[in-house]
Amino acid sequence: MTDYTPVECGLHSSYELAIIQHQQVRLVWLDNTSVLAGTVLPTDLVTRNAEEFMRISRGNGDCLDIRLDHIRQFEPVR
Repeated sequence: MTDYTPVECGLHSSYELAIIQHQQVRLVWLDNTSVLAGTVLPTDLVTRNAEEFMRISRGNGDCLDIRLDHIRQFEPVR
């Protein structure tokens, strides 16, 4: 059993749109013991063990999966 909380459909659609448009976003998210922030490129949404994740690419080439319910702020970069 997981403590994952599904995100609202409208928010999920915003994530998908950013991916389709190759739009960089500013994210703030929880990572185990800290709050992280950065401008990243979302590349995919993936599901594992009944939890959804946003796969992001950082500017240095690193990729990371962030659980959707751990995202605290999402803002497309214009």
